[in-house]
Amino acid sequence: MPTTTYAHFRDVPESAWRWPSFSPAEIACRGTAAIKINTEAMDKLQALRNRLGKPLIVRSAYRSPSHNRAVGGAPASKHMLGTAFDIAMSNHDPVTFAEAARAVGFLGFGTYPRSGFMHIDLGPARSWGEPFAPRATPFVPEVPPAREVLADSRTLKGGGAAGIATVGAAGVEVAQDVLAETQSAILPLVPYLDTLRWVFIAVALIGIAVAIHARIDDWKRGQR
Repeated sequence: MPTTTYAHFRDVPESAWRWPSFSPAEIACRGTAAIKINTEAMDKLQALRNRLGKPLIVRSAYRSPSHNRAVGGAPASKHMLGTAFDIAMSNHDPVTFAEAARAVGFLGFGTYPRSGFMHIDLGPARSWGEPFAPRATPFVPEVPPAREVLADSRTLKGGGAAGIATVGAAGVEVAQDVLAETQSAILPLVPYLDTLRWVFIAVALIGIAVAIHARIDDWKRGQR
């Protein structure tokens, strides 16, 4: 089994890393940041990821001997060889996951339902741990957040109305000042402009209120 060890995962050359679904940081020791790359194990892990078609959340991969002792790992843990992975079951059905892992060549299986992960390694063939409880659904269904079409967005409409009205109010105020100073003959129009300015201000406030209400309503619905 070709194995390469680096003192820190940042030392791994990009040219030496051929597993696109994972990063050296995910595989490195959580205690020391050192990494031992077993290419056969990593190839099988990538094959498992491809077979399942969804992310694998790696809880633990390589462990240095000191870190393995610190976390209470088995004295001859496969983690120290870089041939074992603990994978979270939060986004996987344990039964389907185990079947797929066996299909790509993993032989050792440890189940830890209380901690929510499954241990897989290259062998020898064996298994231990409590079984995961049956689930009503394989895993929590993914519900994409509802998104408003931009043209129909209440927030956009409210904010746009507020912006236009604010500009309009400012323009009216400028016109008032100009007329008051230079056009004394049409001073009677100034009060009407003042009324128009207040109309714009009212529209701006309504627009702001619409935008705030839309965001609060979206938040209550769990929208983003």
